[in-house]
Amino acid sequence: MTKIRLTNTMTRKKEDFVPLDASNVRVYLCGPTVYDRAHLGNARNVILFDVLTRLLRHVYGPDHVTYVRNFTDVDDKINAEAQRRKAAGRTESLEALIAERSDETIAWYHADMDALGAARPDHEPRATEYIGQMITMVEGLLQKQNVDGLTYAYAKDGHVLFRVRAYEDYGKLSGRSVDDMIAGARVEVAPFKEDPMDFVLWKPSDAGLPGWASPWGKGRPGWHIECSAMADELLMKGLPEAEKAFDIHGGGLDLQFPHHENELAQSKCAHPKGGFAQVWLHNEMLLVEGKKMSKSLGNFFTVRDLLDQGVPGEVIRFVFLMTHYRKPMDWTAEKAKEAEKTLRKIAAYLGRDPLSKPWVDRRYAKPPQEFLDALANDLNTSSALTLVGKYLKSPDEMALIGALSLLGFDIDKLITKFAPFEFSASDNGVVSGHSLQTYGEGATAYNGLLAGLGNSLSALRNQALETKDFSKVDAMKAALLDAGVEVQMSKARVDLTCGPGFDPAKLEALK
Repeated sequence: MTKIRLTNTMTRKKEDFVPLDASNVRVYLCGPTVYDRAHLGNARNVILFDVLTRLLRHVYGPDHVTYVRNFTDVDDKINAEAQRRKAAGRTESLEALIAERSDETIAWYHADMDALGAARPDHEPRATEYIGQMITMVEGLLQKQNVDGLTYAYAKDGHVLFRVRAYEDYGKLSGRSVDDMIAGARVEVAPFKEDPMDFVLWKPSDAGLPGWASPWGKGRPGWHIECSAMADELLMKGLPEAEKAFDIHGGGLDLQFPHHENELAQSKCAHPKGGFAQVWLHNEMLLVEGKKMSKSLGNFFTVRDLLDQGVPGEVIRFVFLMTHYRKPMDWTAEKAKEAEKTLRKIAAYLGRDPLSKPWVDRRYAKPPQEFLDALANDLNTSSALTLVGKYLKSPDEMALIGALSLLGFDIDKLITKFAPFEFSASDNGVVSGHSLQTYGEGATAYNGLLAGLGNSLSALRNQALETKDFSKVDAMKAALLDAGVEVQMSKARVDLTCGPGFDPAKLEALK
């Protein structure tokens, strides 16, 4: 069996992954707060955990992995949008308007992540569906005590707060002491807090905010308790107290503190004999053209922005896989161009003479062991893509298909979307062309135009070979390249291929 090794944030080490139960490997990813479109950075851990769960299913069996990714639909920004709609004249309850906004945003999220080739998790719980479990967990924390007899939570002024100093291991995940955190972070100082570091488990809601009945009055949960309750219910329910644990928990590095630190603390105190998450995975952050993504810098993109600009989801996915998850990832236009170029080469390779192998055989393609070993080495997608390049140059089509499939690429879609239209004009006047894809309205719609331009370029080349003046050839070649048409010329022939950034409008302008 392939040995998977993962870097555990808790231990700061790369470790052999040993599941608690190989028949049910359990994974939890902190999902989005559903108030707006997912930005590009939000997609990184989705793709990371999509590859992780595909690998786990390959190694342990497709039915032996349980993957949970939540939706946070209790949030001040969602509340603000619902209040705006209410003020604009909507007559529904605030709770109904919040549900409406969440439904909209979740639909957007699904559409965007589907476009990136991310498979849906086994469970996608909404926080609002687990309020009862959150209240039960908070009640338990109010009753449970540490060895010094101090309860892990306390109630005051309609709030319930977690008593950070009652949990001696607080700060272990982020590697900082409580005092260091207070000195280096902005923490809320409030009259209902015993200590500035104590965090909210439950807070009151006034008449203008959504809320649920609780022993402490109408209110709503704090952010951190949501994931603890949902992970408890979906991944640890029914287990003995000493076995209250699951395998892998993760998210972006920005969640390590305070969210995951707080989540770990309250969960460990709710089940003192349990282990909660055995492995913590955190991906590094995303840059755009070498700078932190920011609206003020004008480099802030949602996934939908790129899709609407014509960047295929497969290209976005490929660019993300080019960088190891523990390194900052820099999204650049050049990387997107290179990714599309590689995908076109892959599609051309797989789309050539499709009758050379029965298509049904491709369903049984498996990744080579060297590929599995590379990917299993701390999800090293960069090394895995290097091997994809190797298989692209080999006659072993099945190795390439198996590798790409494990990385989450749909082979049929790759061929349909990226296999190029090719045109050739030889110096003896023989013209040929074929299309293996539909590009927008269809590359085939431009066959005649491309053939005519190829003939013109071929004629100019033949003339230049006699006059030794290649200025007109260079000008036409530059115009074709600007339209996204790749040009290859030799003494015997001219080859034109629709490449990355193919722009039919620019091609039309060359008529």
